[in-house]
Amino acid sequence: MVRPISEEIAGAILNNQNDAASHYGAGQQGFSTEDIIWAVGIWSVILTLSPVIVFYMLMVA
Repeated sequence: MVRPISEEIAGAILNNQNDAASHYGAGQQGFSTEDIIWAVGIWSVILTLSPVIVFYMLMVA
């Protein structure tokens, strides 16, 4: 039987939520070291590139 697309998407979302819940554990709170390192890396890239992007926009505009 072929399920409608909406049911497949809903099933995928539920599966992803269950995977995330099992990955982090039922009662675990807070952020892991990996989460913090990832966030610091993302923010460092954003803050490093923002002056370059602003300068480019000023030169092009």
